[in-house]
Amino acid sequence: MKKCVWLLGSSVLAATAQTTAADVNSYVLDEVLVTAEEILKQAPGVSIITADDLAKAPVSNDLSEVIRTMPGVNLTGNSTSGQRGNHRQIDIRGMGPENTLILIDGKPVNSRQSVRYGWRGERDTRGDTNWVPMEAVARIEVLRGPAAARYGSGAAGGVINIITKSIPDSLGGSATVYYEQPESSRDGGNERINFMLAGPLSDKAGFRLSGNVAKTEADAWDINRGHQSTRTNAGRVDYTNTFPAGREGVRNRDLAVRLSVNPTEVHQIDLDVSFSRQGNIYTGDTQNTNNFTTGANGDLIPTADRVQRYLGAETNVIYRDSYALTHKGKFAAGQSLSYVQYEQTRNHRLDEGLAGGTEGLFSDDSMTTSRLEQVTAHTSVDVPLETGSIHQTLTVGAEWKDRRLSDPNSVTQSTTEGGDIAGMTGSHRHADVTDDIASVFMESNINLTNDTVLTPGLRYDHHSITGSNWSPALNATHYLSDSWTLKAGIARAYKAPNLYQTNPGYLLYSRGNGCWGSGGSCYLQGNENLDAETSINKELGIEFTNEHMVAGITYFRNDYRNKVEAGTLPAGEATGGNGNFANSAVFRWTNVPKAVVEGLEGTFNIALTPALDWSNNMTLMLQSKNKSTGESLSVIPEYTLNTRLDWQATEQLSLNSHITWYGKQVPNKLDFQGKPMTGEEQQQLSPYALAGLGGRYQISDTFSISAGVNNLFDKRLYRKGNAVGVGDPRTIYGAGAATYNEPGRSYYASASYRF
Repeated sequence: MKKCVWLLGSSVLAATAQTTAADVNSYVLDEVLVTAEEILKQAPGVSIITADDLAKAPVSNDLSEVIRTMPGVNLTGNSTSGQRGNHRQIDIRGMGPENTLILIDGKPVNSRQSVRYGWRGERDTRGDTNWVPMEAVARIEVLRGPAAARYGSGAAGGVINIITKSIPDSLGGSATVYYEQPESSRDGGNERINFMLAGPLSDKAGFRLSGNVAKTEADAWDINRGHQSTRTNAGRVDYTNTFPAGREGVRNRDLAVRLSVNPTEVHQIDLDVSFSRQGNIYTGDTQNTNNFTTGANGDLIPTADRVQRYLGAETNVIYRDSYALTHKGKFAAGQSLSYVQYEQTRNHRLDEGLAGGTEGLFSDDSMTTSRLEQVTAHTSVDVPLETGSIHQTLTVGAEWKDRRLSDPNSVTQSTTEGGDIAGMTGSHRHADVTDDIASVFMESNINLTNDTVLTPGLRYDHHSITGSNWSPALNATHYLSDSWTLKAGIARAYKAPNLYQTNPGYLLYSRGNGCWGSGGSCYLQGNENLDAETSINKELGIEFTNEHMVAGITYFRNDYRNKVEAGTLPAGEATGGNGNFANSAVFRWTNVPKAVVEGLEGTFNIALTPALDWSNNMTLMLQSKNKSTGESLSVIPEYTLNTRLDWQATEQLSLNSHITWYGKQVPNKLDFQGKPMTGEEQQQLSPYALAGLGGRYQISDTFSISAGVNNLFDKRLYRKGNAVGVGDPRTIYGAGAATYNEPGRSYYASASYRF
């Protein structure tokens, strides 16, 4: 029978913990206790991507490309409306991108929250997995379910922890050049250059410097021509030849510096400073998909002048600066970790409309900057305890987060047409909104017997707007034999509303097409009386391991409470207004009583020979829905299967092949007005598969090259439009689940030099 873990190095769990600690900047402090956090990283809902995994199959630009291949993970748009459908982000277990917490070296990344949050949850954002270049990554931890709940607000779906490389004992560095060429000139390609230099400055100090310059080209502006859903509006405008835009491009500039000082053997102090810039390459995308209209000869008709005029330009640029000071201590009584981080995001973009068909469409040629600042202070202490034959490591800690958002463009919607709202000025509303969360937590790994480890935890959060929240958790591991392990967990996850949802000055307007119940024009207003979202996350898994094989299956279920969505019942009525649009209904963001996510995850990895490894994982979604409306929480495949072969052909040459199968995707059942979908709005996205081949050759100890083919069989998907249509009469149709582009075959090559 397996013996329980006490100190590092006594078991496989301890070896994993040691690797994790080393990767998280452990320059001198290389002996740590096995904490509850490390035990949780052995839970069934946890996956690890190593630097070697990334080297064998390099990503073109965004780390989400490889994270998407983990169990329970997909890429989706931020909402089920299909608006901004090509901005696909990490979606874990069908809970949506807003419920995925992104961390870099254990510290939160929140830049996407500086982007305006739309009526159905849309954000014009690329997400937060593209701030660290691939070559700077030591490992990526993907935590799902109860294992993720310990991280507090925003982790109800899961956590992506991007851990950067540690400072080596001797001076060294690397430089990498990557280039991807699509077979079709209509798909956007990729190119990037990365570098890193790191090493000791003295026997008590070290440094690391990394940089990245990358560019992803935009798709051709008319890549979706001929594939669009039917778009006509009888008697008014002919949209027969109107089609949505393809994928935007992006320009990346990243620079990060770390200085690590060890004044004594038991203290380590790290200073991290990073600067990043991401600018889009505009290809015509708007929140609604009446982007381009062409005449009989194929020429553009100037119905959206600004959309066409800015093609190829940068219409939004995000600047992210981060400063963090971290202290790690090792004492006779245990160990400690404390840090303070300041993160600032400046989101500089063309002004957008906030009403109906013009929401998300450029309103003029002015640019406004949205600024998001977050200060995070964290401290925790790990203390070993012994009670008779029971060993444990107790962790206690506290955390404080302060968020401040200023978005002047988001409060510019006038009340002239729809009428005045009680307690709200018609213009010049306050653009600044703040909140903070104070937290304390406690958890422990308890070696109950030689075969059973319990990991109880309790977290208390107090949010300045929604109030108090308790998050208990209990995870258990039981070794049935040397090969079979039973794992289970249950935890209460928590998410505070975002700063747009709680700002009463944030106002959106519709003349009726977007109003639930279709009773005329309406407003959607921020609500400072919201409750926090909560989720009871449960999972049960069994795993078999031996010298050559790892296989397991996990059942998970998340019971969601108080999800924040646009309200479906008016909270009031505006007075006055103009003509047919006077006395508009006023909806507010509200809490949905119940939702549920349920599914299965499986893993099967085997060493077929000493040189040939076969790895597989699958996700099967049993249900994901709002219990009040029956709507999905996110539109993801019914199943996902990833399979991969890695062959170490020679000491220098490694080859790999991989295939991902996606099951059918089903769109929502109701439109923006709560009416049943009709016609093309009901179309499902059929199952499809993406395959690839790759290889790496180590020419010398310092120089290696990689090459491969993505989407080997050239399976392309075209975006047909948004998921739901708008219009009255209802003759402008949505596209069902065909809301994004999947690019065709491409070829990549990269070269890396290390010294």
